Amino acid sequence: MQTSQLKILIIGSGAREHAIAKALHRSPHSPQIFCIGTSKNPGIEKLTTNYLTGDICDTEFVTNAALTWTIDLAIIGPEAPLEKGLADLLWKNNIPTIGPKKNLAQIETSKKFTRDLLKNYEIPGSPVYQTFNTYEGVESFLRRLGDGNYVIKADGLMGGKGVKVAGDHLHSLREAFTYCQELLGLQQTFVIEEKLIGQEFSLLYFCDGNVLIPMPLIQDHKRAFINDEGPNTGGMGSYSDANHSLPFVTEKDLNEAHKINNAMLSALTKEYREKYIGIIYSSFMTTRDGVRLIEYNARFGDPEAMNALAILETDFVEICQAMVTGHLATLPIHFKPLATVCKYSVPEGYPDQPLKNEIIDISSIKNEDELYFGAVEKRNGQLYATGSRAVAVLGVAPTIFDAEKIAETEINKIHGKIFHRSDIGTEHLIAKRIREMQELRQ
Repeated sequence: MQTSQLKILIIGSGAREHAIAKALHRSPHSPQIFCIGTSKNPGIEKLTTNYLTGDICDTEFVTNAALTWTIDLAIIGPEAPLEKGLADLLWKNNIPTIGPKKNLAQIETSKKFTRDLLKNYEIPGSPVYQTFNTYEGVESFLRRLGDGNYVIKADGLMGGKGVKVAGDHLHSLREAFTYCQELLGLQQTFVIEEKLIGQEFSLLYFCDGNVLIPMPLIQDHKRAFINDEGPNTGGMGSYSDANHSLPFVTEKDLNEAHKINNAMLSALTKEYREKYIGIIYSSFMTTRDGVRLIEYNARFGDPEAMNALAILETDFVEICQAMVTGHLATLPIHFKPLATVCKYSVPEGYPDQPLKNEIIDISSIKNEDELYFGAVEKRNGQLYATGSRAVAVLGVAPTIFDAEKIAETEINKIHGKIFHRSDIGTEHLIAKRIREMQELRQ
């Protein structure tokens, strides 16, 4: 593939895709960047040659635009177009694509598929689980797992909000039954599995179908409010450490996670005789008894993309080329030895009843390099939050706590009917997590 004036298409228009656009823009190869998104992201638009808005799940529409623009390489940001087979159609039209084909993307789009894959190939790390598409057997399985010891997950995509955990979101068997009925009403198959106790971490990889190259470990914060309270969100923020591990993850934990993921890639390849090309995002829980797999995602996380790509030293364009050509093993990939803290500013009422179309003011922000636009629109020179996670700010520094101070200072310069989690990356919260993990292991 030629590197001079490559034409690269980003599909998606959130903060994750803004991070991808920035990483491409930093490349010495100076690619032409194109975007197709559901809305106009003002940050991405600044970096693009051409930008279309429309239905990114309309595979024909996206592919035709890519062909018209003579795109050399496509990067699919969100999960929904993967489920629709966008990668399949782009490859069919000879457009190399970062993002797995539909069958392989099932590691994210179907919780049942992933659990069954691990079970059938005897891969460790999976909790006890059972899948349901009727109410039959639900009560007996919940009682078997025990009061407060279960998680209920919608089988399909629910925008990061299809999981309810006993004790956190479900406070009785009655509430659990009600949620199951709600999912059945949506014609959703669902998985019930044992609740895992410990600390979560995100482990992302670049993948060319042959090898997995890891990125720094990251911890995401799903709950809406301080001290991990409130409903689940798409992610309120995240942090990574300068040593690319996390304070509560042991080397043994990390080795176990790598083994599980390599075995999963091998099983997936055998299952479909196709190569997984793109990002694999594994979410693990480090428990008293080792690591357990929570779930897989088939793309960059949001906010994890901001943490990882901001400190990526190796040229991202060259990594993308190595993924689509199967040469990832020959490319040394390095990340800067720096810590990162990402915090999201979201509309009041988010996630359940967010305010929409409220003006937010970012004019006091000085370092736009570490500002990422999400669910916002620019109209008549004003920035409007459209109802989901609006703007992310990233702090980068030699320590987590220095990075947190930068992120907190910057995010407080954003004004409007918005809020953020001020505790992400703080010494208090991280010390609490280390202490809880130590107590659990004892």
